[in-house]
Amino acid sequence: MRGEGVKFNIRSKPEFFREVVKRVNSHFKTNNISKQGNASMVFKTIFMCGLYFIPYGFILSGLVTSVAGNIGLWALMGFGMSGIGLSVMHDANHGSYSKNKNVNSFVGLIINFVGGYHINWKIQHNVLHHTFTNIQGYDDDISKNNSLRLSPHQKHLAFHKFQIFYAPFLYSLLSLYWFLGKDIEQTIKYGKENLVQEQGISILRASIEIFFAKTLYLIIFIVLPIALSSILWWQTLLGFLLMHAICGQVLALIFQCAHVLEETDFFIPDDSGNLENSFAIHQMRTTANFANGSTFFSWFIGGLNYQIEHHLFPNICHVHYKDISKIVKATALEYDVPYNHHKTFYGALKSHFTVLNKLGVGAV
Repeated sequence: MRGEGVKFNIRSKPEFFREVVKRVNSHFKTNNISKQGNASMVFKTIFMCGLYFIPYGFILSGLVTSVAGNIGLWALMGFGMSGIGLSVMHDANHGSYSKNKNVNSFVGLIINFVGGYHINWKIQHNVLHHTFTNIQGYDDDISKNNSLRLSPHQKHLAFHKFQIFYAPFLYSLLSLYWFLGKDIEQTIKYGKENLVQEQGISILRASIEIFFAKTLYLIIFIVLPIALSSILWWQTLLGFLLMHAICGQVLALIFQCAHVLEETDFFIPDDSGNLENSFAIHQMRTTANFANGSTFFSWFIGGLNYQIEHHLFPNICHVHYKDISKIVKATALEYDVPYNHHKTFYGALKSHFTVLNKLGVGAV
């Protein structure tokens, strides 16, 4: 299994994590509130699903007859699709949406209606990314193929000097690639590493589920719109591609601005598999917040601009991140632990593309 032999340094400020956990737990106990979702989470689920499925219904109805109108509906679906990914299924597949495991499992399945597969997502995100954040060779969010250089520990190739220019295009392909090929590649890869089996599912079952999920998605979101839409098939296909381009761009930039920045660190284990920091300190050094003062932006992206709080407490629903961020920040300052933060999303974007350029030209 990937990660065997990798050891965090348990002597690296263990008191910080003990104290921040104690204070956060006290916050929930004192205020008598659940760490899981609440009524606002239910409303957000309805809103995001509506933003995705209502425009789809209009496309099928034929009530909107203009090309521009139909393309606009597909664009709305792109934002709904990203909203579902960031604000709904993300919490559900972390188990923080509800106290009821069955509710989490059911809501988490919505990822299959935006082109993904829930098991592979849990492996890549929950198991690998959250455990081995910014560790070359272990975190699949940075250790992909060599199309982009996202870590100074990654091999530098000549064409990477142009990555600041072509990265946005690749980002726009993120969810489309997810639908077309990523899940097949991951099932093979994760199966060899025994990661699929550790999710309590066989390779055969995973393959069958992926086949049926992708086929159903193809019928619902390509075949039916082409058959029933009032515009030409290739115009419908352009709308479908636009939806994915919007979703991919939103998803990629939100997560890249949390980990691939000038302030965040990148690691590689030594020859014995040892890492420099404890798990909590590692998360603080590899993660950053941004735009915490923007209420609507934070609401739409599922509180993932509070990425530090999410990585320390992935079992807590994102509706609570703003409140506990004050506790985490104060505790970090008290124990001299970094708390990376950009005041605006623009600032985080600027930092991301700055480090992307440095990595591309081989400056780091």
